[in-house]
Amino acid sequence: MDDTLLAAYRGTDYRVRLGGGGYASIRIGHPLPASLAGHVKGQPWGFITAWNPRSRPRLRSQNRQAQRSLLQALRKLPATRLIVPGVGVGNNGWREGSLFVVGLGTEQLDLLAFRFGQRGYVHGNGDQAAQLRLP
Repeated sequence: MDDTLLAAYRGTDYRVRLGGGGYASIRIGHPLPASLAGHVKGQPWGFITAWNPRSRPRLRSQNRQAQRSLLQALRKLPATRLIVPGVGVGNNGWREGSLFVVGLGTEQLDLLAFRFGQRGYVHGNGDQAAQLRLP
């Protein structure tokens, strides 16, 4: 992965929709926000998407279909405890629909990232600092 793309991943604001409105921001290298930590309760979590495989832009309709497939795959996994819609927002206004999922470790998230052509995702365990993973 080139430095520009790596910087884009690191500079992205990973937003998770909150039930009462608004969102919580996950930032790489920072602890999980308190508004999400209560839902995680010490479990592993990930922030993953099916949009723009291999970091190549696709039609919105293709991205939405891929995201629906990812959502179905997450729902079928017994370890999945919670799925919440999110969006990755880059420094230049770039946006990518995403999902915050609780209960899956890196082994399962790596398989999903590979299946949906993703070069990286954000993950963590409990309220520990969010990490970028490049499977």
